[in-house]
Amino acid sequence: QVQLVESGGGLVQPGGSLKLSCAASSSMFRIYAMAWYRQAPGKQRELAASITSDGSINYADSVQGRFTISRDNAKKTVYLQMNNLKPEDTAIYYCNMGHYSSTYHPLQVWGQGTQVTVSS
Repeated sequence: QVQLVESGGGLVQPGGSLKLSCAASSSMFRIYAMAWYRQAPGKQRELAASITSDGSINYADSVQGRFTISRDNAKKTVYLQMNNLKPEDTAIYYCNMGHYSSTYHPLQVWGQGTQVTVSS
């Protein structure tokens, strides 16, 4: 069973930065697309960013230009660098493993989530 373990969340002031990490246990990590979702209180979970096995990247409009997704296949880890954070970025951030075909398709492989709070 594949496990995904997120880290790097926390409390940050508006305009600040955080870098999230997600380590996967699967030896087949490199063939999967990976994504970061987020869920704010009272809202549905939304796709923030995805990266395919060959490095193609897509972002939600709300994070475009501020967030950067990347992956290190040797370390079986996907990252999310978040800059210029806003209060509306406050959410639980989840790592996901999936496939990409025109759009990102999540598998039922999720991390436990990491809380990001943006507040002064």
